[in-house]
Amino acid sequence: MDKTIELGKSVFMETYAQFPIVLAGGDGRYVFDTQGKRYLDLVAGIAVNILGYGDKRLSSALHKVIDNGLLHCSNLYWNSYAVTAASRLARLSSMEKVFFCNSGTEANEGAIKLVRKYGSSLKEGRTDIITMKQSFHGRTYASMTATGQTKYQKSFYPLVPGFSYAPFNDYDALKNMVTDTTCAIFIEPVQGEGGVVPADASYLKKVRQLCDDRDILLVFDEVQCGMGRTGKPFAWQKSGVKPDVMTLAKALGGGVPIGAVVATGKAATVLQPGDHAATFGGNLLATAAADCVLEVLEDGELLEHVEKVGSYLRNSLEALKERFSQIVEVRGAGLMLGVQMSIPIRPILDMCMKEGLILANAGPEILRFVPPLTITESEIDEAITILTRVLEKILD
Repeated sequence: MDKTIELGKSVFMETYAQFPIVLAGGDGRYVFDTQGKRYLDLVAGIAVNILGYGDKRLSSALHKVIDNGLLHCSNLYWNSYAVTAASRLARLSSMEKVFFCNSGTEANEGAIKLVRKYGSSLKEGRTDIITMKQSFHGRTYASMTATGQTKYQKSFYPLVPGFSYAPFNDYDALKNMVTDTTCAIFIEPVQGEGGVVPADASYLKKVRQLCDDRDILLVFDEVQCGMGRTGKPFAWQKSGVKPDVMTLAKALGGGVPIGAVVATGKAATVLQPGDHAATFGGNLLATAAADCVLEVLEDGELLEHVEKVGSYLRNSLEALKERFSQIVEVRGAGLMLGVQMSIPIRPILDMCMKEGLILANAGPEILRFVPPLTITESEIDEAITILTRVLEKILD
């Protein structure tokens, strides 16, 4: 056993089931382990490293902060990196106000507090939140409760009260669940951990109207599907259905931990001094990274690339579906795609890794493709060649 893995097993709490490799470096869309083996990475740190590895723009932005010696100053003071990043984020999203935190689960916790304060301001006890079945919103208590999958919750009861779960993409079922105590509806425009399932545009439009009619806040969790992954800066822009609140993390910092709650309209001024905080939220290093990533998205060239190579990857996967009957469906948007299989996929993941290709799952029978957004068509060809070879060995 590798000495690093051996030491890790002795000192880490066993909350992860890591693959038996130790990653030590990266370049472009490839990562390298401590043995010098190279892997084509179609996971990107779980939809995080959208600029790939060794991006000079991101490295320069981080070095500038590090070389100045001030990484963190708390939110008792202003810092220009956070202000610039928030301004760019508001502009790119056509929303108004930003709260920076450190992760996706923190962003959703902040959004939960925001919507409950808003509901309480309208009517005492108006604090109920509807989320979707098969959703995923995080691992802390309120965000875990918001997650519509009992497998994440079963060992941790009692949960936070006031949450209920509607079938995804079923408007009539959702409408029937709304009551006078409902303050918010949470939706992932593309469910990630739930199997890479997009929301129907017609469904989102109906939900938006329902929220407007009933004075309910609409929250979109774009922690995984946001930041250019669908070919738009934010996934909701594919349908044109704008939320009142949006949560972000993962790719926002290009690999540096950061999350954000973004709000507009009546939701923008709900939180006031003393309502919410994050000691490390908006620190100089993280917001410098975020501003760099947002600037790349604002330029538009990368988004055009995502549209092009996303279609290329989808077509390549559809061709595999024609060949292998065990592939049930290819779904998703842009460079967030899922392949539904009729068999457990762990052997496929393991063999692909041995062949130099890193893939992830989104459930026991779903292959997930969330590569760096900078991936090329030739690299997609390389990935498909490896995957085809693996499927031939396992399925034929």
